[in-house]
Amino acid sequence: MPASDPPTSSPTRRPTDAAYLAERSPETTDGGSLPDLPSELLNLPWIDPHNHAQTLSWSDRERYALSGCRSMLMVSSGYHWTPYKPVEASDVRFLWDDAINRRRAIERNHFFEAKLGLGVHTGVRIEDPDEVLAAMDDYCALEEVVAVGETGVTPSQHVERWDVDEQQAVVEAQMELAAEHDLPVLLHTPNTSGESKREYRDDLGVTPGYEKNAGLGAEPVLDGENPALEAVKRDLEAARDAGLDEERIVASHADANNVDYLMAETDCYLSFTIGHSWLIGVDAADVANAIDEYGPERITVDTDCANVLRTDPYAVKRAVFELYRYGIDVDDIRTVVYENPRDVFGLAE
Repeated sequence: MPASDPPTSSPTRRPTDAAYLAERSPETTDGGSLPDLPSELLNLPWIDPHNHAQTLSWSDRERYALSGCRSMLMVSSGYHWTPYKPVEASDVRFLWDDAINRRRAIERNHFFEAKLGLGVHTGVRIEDPDEVLAAMDDYCALEEVVAVGETGVTPSQHVERWDVDEQQAVVEAQMELAAEHDLPVLLHTPNTSGESKREYRDDLGVTPGYEKNAGLGAEPVLDGENPALEAVKRDLEAARDAGLDEERIVASHADANNVDYLMAETDCYLSFTIGHSWLIGVDAADVANAIDEYGPERITVDTDCANVLRTDPYAVKRAVFELYRYGIDVDDIRTVVYENPRDVFGLAE
């Protein structure tokens, strides 16, 4: 090296990104080393407090295990995969029984804990709800059942309309059972997703990525200024009438339309569904904003993965890193993805 050339610690012929980063990054203190990164996030356990993993493939459930899922709440409450329409009480119990039947095999195959949430979803009218509600008491006593739900008033139904007052009565009856059995309730809150850029062809009958026949949608039973939020307020009214404490409610599918109400005017937990952001428009940035605004103490995230949706079993693990990139502290990330669902549902104990 000629005497006139300045000394260099790099053999590269020209400056590289590493040199620029060393000059520009205030975190570097030793001539270009990386800032201290939280490698513990690589192995941070997490809990999914809302999915339908019993309807997924073996490989999908293995993805949960590979990405560090410690425990999950498998929800056996739905209407898209009931075998018949209209739905009868026996159809709902078939879903419950199937989840109970398969749960232990899922645990044995994939090594994570799998507990159950059983409920009556109001997304389609059930012809004989009193029959299934009468049976529900015995199901709630099962050790593997750790939550009631998902349930909640729904502004519009698939296939057949269900009067909103009748819906609320069914939701309240389930909340009464939850209170009697000291179980939390997983609340289905309707989303207000953005407008589609284009409509799909009418003759397809389904939305790509979501195997629901949109042509079978019924006229809404709530049609006011903000029916999605009105449905949530009706759920909270049902909880009060049922004697269920608000802190025993986890409002899933939280979004910009209901976050301020739920966080400022109730004691409910919020769960942001991030497993199909393409559909409802909620992702880790929304979670980070809520943590900044309200703190992490009543916030969690879920995937809501199900066999009728294009969903991502890796969504929570991805969010762990995204939350850190968005500036959320490691301790707060752990609170949101692990400690809160552990504590409210009694999982991974």
